[in-house]
Amino acid sequence: MTELTELVIEGGNTLTGEIEIGGAKNSVVALMPAAILGNKVLIEKVPNISDVTNLKLILNYLGVKVTEENDNFLLDMSNIENKPFEEAQVSKLRASYYFMGAFLARFGKCEIYHPGGCVIGERPIDIHLNGFRKLGADIIEEDNKYTIIADKLEGANITLKFPSVGGTINIMIAATTAEGITVINNVAMEPEIDNVIELLNSMGAKIKREDHSIIIEGTKELHEGRVRVIPDRIEAGTYIIAGVLAGEKLKINNVNANHLTALMDILKEIGADIEIHDNYVIASKTEKLLPISVVAEPYPGFPTDLQQPLTTLLTTASGTSYITETIYENRFKNVEYLNQMGADIKQINDKQIMIQGPTNLTGSKVVSTDLRAGACLVIAGLIGNGITRISSIEHIIRGYEHLTDKLTKINANIKIV
Repeated sequence: MTELTELVIEGGNTLTGEIEIGGAKNSVVALMPAAILGNKVLIEKVPNISDVTNLKLILNYLGVKVTEENDNFLLDMSNIENKPFEEAQVSKLRASYYFMGAFLARFGKCEIYHPGGCVIGERPIDIHLNGFRKLGADIIEEDNKYTIIADKLEGANITLKFPSVGGTINIMIAATTAEGITVINNVAMEPEIDNVIELLNSMGAKIKREDHSIIIEGTKELHEGRVRVIPDRIEAGTYIIAGVLAGEKLKINNVNANHLTALMDILKEIGADIEIHDNYVIASKTEKLLPISVVAEPYPGFPTDLQQPLTTLLTTASGTSYITETIYENRFKNVEYLNQMGADIKQINDKQIMIQGPTNLTGSKVVSTDLRAGACLVIAGLIGNGITRISSIEHIIRGYEHLTDKLTKINANIKIV
């Protein structure tokens, strides 16, 4: 594979036409590991992103046959093996930790290294490990490696100290084959979790959600199953924000607006020109936007993954806006580069920034420090005057499929160099 070096964007073009949203990154990275509990599983609407490529490599290493037809993946677990994971495999993506729960449920043992992914804070996995322990697993930690073993998994009552998406899904996967009833309390409410429940239940699992709890009745063996990946609400939100900044009736298709209520409410409050329909949104450039205070918090609150793209939008609002981050402690790395492009943003503390607008952005050489910071800078480049060059774009392609193709189709001047 050719090394990707820079995204080059010439700003100022009006974005018009239609853009198609792919399957959700945060769903598919859990669905593929969860699928190994069955024998054959069909996953539809799989996004073409590098995290999926890395998951395919891991599955192939484990002996899983992955057959692709367009964006449909058929996983055949006939020859799957319980093998220790290699550090280089799991260091490329955070979601490799879902193999912990899947291997515990299928084999009763997992040898794996600490997961990788974007550096946006400590992101400890103690919630996952404590849940495994409650189910009866023993965990040996050596340097950067975990050996997780359970002769038998037994249902338990587990209360999460924080509604972690990864912790909720991982413990739920592990509990799928545990003997008896497992109740997980204070779970995350994100729709991607329900997508995983849908897959597991199609395979014969007995899982139901009751308010902020998930109840699992253990099943010894799972069978064939299928699922369609839900639309990526973060990709959709990113392009909707771009449309509000530079669109002319830009139509964003395959959108579940019910998954984006917090963003839609904010856009309406600041006066954005958006039309919300059953499965698409139309966004147009809005000349005068109002300032706002936004708190990024667990679903159904405003998503932390859209906090950085929203920051670019608020540089154009007339007045002082505030963004407070409650999920990750290291998610303002984009601020330095937005200021370099002409924004007026001050970091008040580790959790809050103040954005003074409106300001005009000018193209510059910037760095994509993580996935969503990269998306923020892409949007900035689209509205900036002149040329923006974004390096470290491997972070961006982890979560945005066919980025340059989609943006070029709607009249953006963008290319990979």
